[in-house]
Amino acid sequence: MDNTAGITIRKARSQDVNAIRSLVSPYAAERILLEKEAVAYYEAIQEFRVAEDAEGNVIGCGALHCMWEDIAEVRTLAVAPSTRGTGTGHRILQALLQDARELGIHRVFCLTFEVPFFERNGFEVMAEQSAVDPEVFAELLRSPDDGVAEFLDLARVKQNTLGNTRMITTLS
Repeated sequence: MDNTAGITIRKARSQDVNAIRSLVSPYAAERILLEKEAVAYYEAIQEFRVAEDAEGNVIGCGALHCMWEDIAEVRTLAVAPSTRGTGTGHRILQALLQDARELGIHRVFCLTFEVPFFERNGFEVMAEQSAVDPEVFAELLRSPDDGVAEFLDLARVKQNTLGNTRMITTLS
């Protein structure tokens, strides 16, 4: 658990799902993040970190979704509008990247409209269409996960990805 300036970054609990959905909702209304059913958050709660203020309010969230042996995706990174610019998003992202290191993952990507934020955090725009070998690409095609489909740039999720940028970082 990371606690700086009264804000704690911790692993999410099932009781945080409603707060996570509330954080995502305004971004989903602007088509920056995808709105998901509650069941999707409960199923993935172990992937999430949350930021909690000194009063115990969840003010930020983010998830790390492992896709393959050496690659994972940062998903659903959101902070309360009142906390934008305070470093909360950066701290959540750093916790997720540490989670990736602990899992042995060396490459982390995201699909984002927030290019400057991710650039400040060591991500670069992906130059190549796919960051995986053709054999891995073929295996990933079998995944029913929409996030994997977005990463693979499949037509069935194009409406979800219009205008966002694929970015990636390599961890040491």
